[in-house]
Amino acid sequence: MAIERLDSHGSALVQERDWVRIGLWLVGATLAYNVIEAIVALWSGAVADSIALLGFGLDSVIEVAAAAMMLWRLAVETGGADHETIERTEHRVRVFIGATFLMLAVYVTGQAGWTLWQAQAPSESLVGIILAAASLVVMPLVSWGKLRAAREIGSAALRAEARETLACSYLSFALLVGLVANATVGWWWADPVAALVMVPWLVKEGREGLSGDACVD
Repeated sequence: MAIERLDSHGSALVQERDWVRIGLWLVGATLAYNVIEAIVALWSGAVADSIALLGFGLDSVIEVAAAAMMLWRLAVETGGADHETIERTEHRVRVFIGATFLMLAVYVTGQAGWTLWQAQAPSESLVGIILAAASLVVMPLVSWGKLRAAREIGSAALRAEARETLACSYLSFALLVGLVANATVGWWWADPVAALVMVPWLVKEGREGLSGDACVD
């Protein structure tokens, strides 16, 4: 029986290490994708003079920062650090990601409020529509994978970063709605209104990250 318990414990450790590596790969993929997303969004936003696309590019920059911090957290664990070091790193990353949620809430509120105040329609941009559609497909899949990895390794920081990726998916949806609605029926206000709906959730996630109240689902 002792051997069976040892084998079971060893299998659990191997499985956890596997999920850490999966989480590391997913966060790395998020980082790489968001770098490309930021470059394309900022470039196409400048060409089309679109506040929505420029703001989406800035959101991608925030996502890059959060993913880079999460990579550090996972690298510490895969490097064989002790439990105390892992916990300390986990806390720092959770606080940082909580702060980026609040930054994102400020950005969404400012951009959407300015767009509504100026009654400025998102400019038509084929590149922007393609980018938003691609992100709407890719980001939810990556987010769900990271949420599963977070549950398996018990990382609230990875959970928070995954939920921020999910927020990026929602912004992709808001951008796509705004660009398409403006191009087809002239509903210029669809993008900022859809984005503002998400602000209370962003603030809640940010406060949880800063206070350390976040838990792993």
